[in-house]
Amino acid sequence: MEPAVEKKEAEQEEQQLPQARKEDAPAAAAAAAEEDEADSEETERRNRDLKAGLHPLRRKLVLWYTRRTPGARSQSYEDNIKKIIDFSTVESFWVCYCHLTRPSSLPSPTDLHLFKDGIRPLWEDPANQNGGKWIIRFKKAVSGRFWEDLVLVLVGDQLEYSDDVCGVVLSVRFNEDILSVWNRNASDHQAVMTLRDSIKRHLKLPHSYLMEYKPHDASRRDNSSYRNTWLRG
Repeated sequence: MEPAVEKKEAEQEEQQLPQARKEDAPAAAAAAAEEDEADSEETERRNRDLKAGLHPLRRKLVLWYTRRTPGARSQSYEDNIKKIIDFSTVESFWVCYCHLTRPSSLPSPTDLHLFKDGIRPLWEDPANQNGGKWIIRFKKAVSGRFWEDLVLVLVGDQLEYSDDVCGVVLSVRFNEDILSVWNRNASDHQAVMTLRDSIKRHLKLPHSYLMEYKPHDASRRDNSSYRNTWLRG
């Protein structure tokens, strides 16, 4: 290619960059404004709870339930997800949790999802679409204890990179139970690996347990949550 042509193309690219930035700016500004509004609402909510003599959580959480009946007529995953309850204080959490069915008594296949308010437990949700999940498989005899520990860790906002965490899931299956922790950004390797280490530490996970990671876009491609995982450790 002639130097003059290369120079002209480079100049055209430079001219296009400001325009691209201008086009992206409104979307970025809108997202920032929406996040600021959500933070403001959370602050107001915590202040109200404190004035009421309660112990507010850092984030309001929502518990969801999914039960798919084997052999039943096909129904979309989103249609199967049912909201059980939301809570924003320590007191309301314990009222809810004490009435929940234990994992050992749940039929297979069943999923319990505990997610931050405003985030649906779907790969396609805007907060999840660029993220992924850490996966841990348990024998049924011990899954209940680890699930309870994981719930308490989320409620207590104890995980590192906690702002990157979207929620946690218990998947009850025939031969095993699976716990997963969903995060927002699968491409942030440092955040993903730090989250893994934080999960291991808070759950006091024995070295014999293998953790697997899978981005949600990979799950969308193969239509599977727990097969063909990418990272292990």
